[in-house]
Amino acid sequence: MALKVRLARLGAKKKPYYRLVVADSQAKRDGRFLDIVGFYDPNRNPAYLEIKKDLLESWVSKGARPTVTVASLLKAQAKASA
Repeated sequence: MALKVRLARLGAKKKPYYRLVVADSQAKRDGRFLDIVGFYDPNRNPAYLEIKKDLLESWVSKGARPTVTVASLLKAQAKASA
């Protein structure tokens, strides 16, 4: 079972917001997941990103890999906070 940290879409039509979730790589985009590790709202100005760092680090240590999109969000947040 390969674990991924990825975005799960929520919200109304044309007004999305996302959960950062840890899920099996073969699960559907908005389907079953193991844990919620953050939230992302691109509609705010600037975009809002909240990450539970301790929980994310725990899952990464267990073998979860972020998708390309999640990795770019994490990189942008690290760059902004530094």
